[in-house]
Amino acid sequence: MTTEQRERKPEWIKIKLTTGENYTEIKNMMRSKTLHTVCEEARCPNIYECWANRTATFMILGDICTRACRFCAVNTGLPTELDLQEPERVAESTEQMGLKHCVVTSVARDDLQDGGAMIFAETVKAIRRRMPFCSVEVLIPDFMGNEDALRVVMDAKPDILNHNVETVERLSDRVRAKAKYDRTLELLRRAKEMQPQIPTKSSIMLGVGEEWDEILQTMDDLRAVGCNILTIGQYLQPTKKHLNVEKYYHPDEFAKLKEEGMKRGFSHVESGPLVRSSYHAHEQVQSASKADAAQQV
Repeated sequence: MTTEQRERKPEWIKIKLTTGENYTEIKNMMRSKTLHTVCEEARCPNIYECWANRTATFMILGDICTRACRFCAVNTGLPTELDLQEPERVAESTEQMGLKHCVVTSVARDDLQDGGAMIFAETVKAIRRRMPFCSVEVLIPDFMGNEDALRVVMDAKPDILNHNVETVERLSDRVRAKAKYDRTLELLRRAKEMQPQIPTKSSIMLGVGEEWDEILQTMDDLRAVGCNILTIGQYLQPTKKHLNVEKYYHPDEFAKLKEEGMKRGFSHVESGPLVRSSYHAHEQVQSASKADAAQQV
């Protein structure tokens, strides 16, 4: 397969450009409060849709990551930022946007002893003080396997604990920097042990060379550690320096994977070419809640 063929996007990979009043307002708000969003830093294809609908995923702990994953567009280097006032600014923005569901993620901060866990916890608490009816989802790094750091986040009791496996076990070391497949599963298992009532969530991106049976095995591995919610999306190469796209999956294949995930017992599976971990996050929570309630009846 040539590079030209790999980069040729199929017709179903389409991004709707919507830069209206809501988009401009949210962009200006982020700038005024010196906040970062993963929507911008990771070049998310859904930024126009989400911002137009007044939803965003806040990225705390700065915009420089200590890791250099081969799929990710976030800047890599030695971070200099640790802003203890950041949690309150995120909470203020959440209040101004009138969010019902807030997603908070971060760069990896391996330079910090707790990996930034304290800032995550303080952000959850700050949002709850201002917006008690807003659910809070945290999408965390692996904290290099630091169980105490994970406990700090779980003790803040986010409504959803999200940590992405990203790819299948065979490709994990090639695709991710420092992160380990087994460590991801162990984090999700420990999170369930610490707070069994908090749903856990993970994400798989497709198109980096995985086989179909490996995707299904990854689903089984996630269910084995109690993961409740799964998102599956197409990898899109951010720059020529990043991993090539080995395959563009058809929407029908994503639909089939959704069926496979639901058969395995996930409360909710969001699967599609442009799906990202935080895409339609509020709808995912509602759907999963209904599914869990139905199982308990």
